[in-house]
Amino acid sequence: MANSVSIAAAQMTSINDVSANFATCARLVKEAATSGAKLLCFPENFSYVGAKTGDSLKIAEPLDGPIMNKYRSLARESNIWLSLGGFQEKGSDDAHLSNTHVLIDDAGNIRSAYRKMHMFDVDVPGGAVYKESSFTEAGKELVVVDSPFGCLGLTVCYDLRFPDLYQQLRFKLNAQVLLVPAAFTKVTGEAHWEILLRARAIETQCYVIAASQAGKHSDDKESYGASLIIDPWGTVISRLPDRLSTGIILADIDFSLIDSVRSKMPISEAKSVQARRYLDPFKNDCRCWRSSEIKHRCWWFLNSSHSSHARSSFQLYKPDVDIALEIKRSKSTLFFLVNSLMPKELLASV
Repeated sequence: MANSVSIAAAQMTSINDVSANFATCARLVKEAATSGAKLLCFPENFSYVGAKTGDSLKIAEPLDGPIMNKYRSLARESNIWLSLGGFQEKGSDDAHLSNTHVLIDDAGNIRSAYRKMHMFDVDVPGGAVYKESSFTEAGKELVVVDSPFGCLGLTVCYDLRFPDLYQQLRFKLNAQVLLVPAAFTKVTGEAHWEILLRARAIETQCYVIAASQAGKHSDDKESYGASLIIDPWGTVISRLPDRLSTGIILADIDFSLIDSVRSKMPISEAKSVQARRYLDPFKNDCRCWRSSEIKHRCWWFLNSSHSSHARSSFQLYKPDVDIALEIKRSKSTLFFLVNSLMPKELLASV
């Protein structure tokens, strides 16, 4: 792998016309390829933005349908990888679709597809009410892809507000570059877009490539814009002068910079040490367990006294119930007094 590689991110204003959007994308692909970029990232809903809620269901297709096949041909003919975030993939029934981030290589092959996990169900302050889950099925799996541009972590838009997702992509799946195609609203974009992106870059020490929808799509739909490329130190290294214009931004993924930032501030090592401390209750005052036998996954955070036989009351937190938990600590054993929800593997150990 080369020590650096050129990539690009698009900024555009998609409308409710699949052919018109493809023409815009084709022009941007040509511009990126001519500029030497080997990867071009498009924003969420690159191929279609409906004028009304539910319009996307009418044009949703499987990944082997004619819309995606045109983009696969475009990638192959232009000899460039494409990140197509937020494609309207046909769902399990006619009432649902998946918001799918598709990665296509320079031979036109679909390398991977990530289905957006976090649904945009919000009442935007000073804005509209959104209920993405009413017509979109949430994905269930994290996706990383090895590529000439490093290990890519795939996400979509609203995922950006959930840092745990990005922590897993970096520290469990070894992502080096995080892709964030989006269509942030004008209100949320002004308040949070750049700061969230820079935070994700800093926390994970990854490059972040954020391609964004921009401007008015219809009378009642508007996106914030401001496509950005951010380095592992959290510095914005590329943006368009006009956050609402259509165009591309360019930057180099510098693998030596990733290594440098991570070696000089080795947070991954610190996280590993902290994880080991939590696994040994006699080296630390806190222990956490996870059990698949509980109906709803949860974590126990149990704090104990340094006293040999101290008794204290704690809470077992679940999404739908709190259960009082008493813990007694001796020098060699932890005794738990709880009801039948205690996992069997813990009961066997006391």
